[in-house]
Amino acid sequence: MKINEMGNSIHRWGSFANGEEGFEELDAPVSYRIGLKTWANWVDSTIDPNKTRVFFTTMSPTHQRSADWNRKDGIRCYNETRPVKKKGHWGTGSDKRIMSVVANVVGKMKVPVTFVNITQLSEYRIDGHSSVYTEFQGKVLTDEQKEDPLTYADCIHWCLPGVPDTWNQIFFAYL
Repeated sequence: MKINEMGNSIHRWGSFANGEEGFEELDAPVSYRIGLKTWANWVDSTIDPNKTRVFFTTMSPTHQRSADWNRKDGIRCYNETRPVKKKGHWGTGSDKRIMSVVANVVGKMKVPVTFVNITQLSEYRIDGHSSVYTEFQGKVLTDEQKEDPLTYADCIHWCLPGVPDTWNQIFFAYL
């Protein structure tokens, strides 16, 4: 990886500038670590911890594989009505390597950062998605599309009230 004239690496969607060769594709945890270290260095050099609190909230998981919660015949999170009850559950919608990168980088920072891990908490809540009541390409789903959850089940966005309210309650408790 080459560094530009100002000593900075240039990040573009998981790729980094590599001189005359163009862009070098990097493994997701590697590129995430580089980007996060850039953020951490900025926080450490800019933020006065006596005046400002810094929070880092992890990513929301997706629930794309019903086999993750032992429902091999399921259609992603479609029609799920109860949370996963298996202790220590991690599905394939979360990348534990990324979680490790965050914990490692944040743990080495000079400025104290409150690490809000919503990822594992949300892994349990396969029942909290908007199902087929969503949009596709900016338009509300048709009745025909709603009848095709294999294609149109929304396992990324969350219903309210529910999981995002819990994230907010955790954040407010820290405040």
